[in-house]
Amino acid sequence: CGLTCSLSPCVPVSSTPAATMGLELYLDLMSPPCRWVYMFAKKNNIPFEHKQMVLAKGEQHSEAFAKVNPLKKVPALKDGDFTLAESTAILVYLAQKHKTADHWYPSDLQKRARVDEFLAWQHTTLTMNNGRLTMLKTMAPMVLGHPVPAEKVDAAVQDLNMSLKQMEEKFLQDKTFLTGEEISLADLVAFTTAAQPLGGGLDILEGRPKLIAWRQHVEAEIGEELINEMNQVMEKAKAMLGGPVDPAVKEMMKAYLQKML
Repeated sequence: CGLTCSLSPCVPVSSTPAATMGLELYLDLMSPPCRWVYMFAKKNNIPFEHKQMVLAKGEQHSEAFAKVNPLKKVPALKDGDFTLAESTAILVYLAQKHKTADHWYPSDLQKRARVDEFLAWQHTTLTMNNGRLTMLKTMAPMVLGHPVPAEKVDAAVQDLNMSLKQMEEKFLQDKTFLTGEEISLADLVAFTTAAQPLGGGLDILEGRPKLIAWRQHVEAEIGEELINEMNQVMEKAKAMLGGPVDPAVKEMMKAYLQKML
């Protein structure tokens, strides 16, 4: 996950019972990449210990966490002596190790390539532009102490709209899901990313009936229970906006936002 995620406010979530040398996932569920890793593991009944990270307190910069991920970002995975960073790499690892249903990460070379194509594309387009808009709309006024200039927000909206247009025209087209007629890792990543601005009252899919229908298909596949759990996390986070943030983290956020502006 990038800087946007590592600087998000967090919501306490109870850890699962510890398992000896089992799978550990280091997550802050206010980060979209952390949420898509969490949702994938839960949906596929993959047992894991949730190592809760309080990013607003700067826990990602601790010496203990640096041993798991020297990049000091979440999500991070520890499976016995093996550690892994980067959210999409973690998804692929979990899918292959736990032999999840083939539609998530297909064994067919060309179908898998379509999933890989989307996962590679989204980093610097959909996810980056979505994170930028979310930061400008929700975090920037709190950290900087003043509203962001309207033209900066408008430019971020335009960039995100271009990403959504590409997602619809290049990937979704007339299919039920982004890479075919069954849900895949690509859909989980895109769905979680698109949900993030809803916490700030912005539905980025508004006026895009194809993408709205796609979102409904993804929700049906993920299931009401897991969707509701994630909605509750986002509602709690919305209520906590403006709450205490570690001073060092706040300074990092301020520097990042000033560079963005």
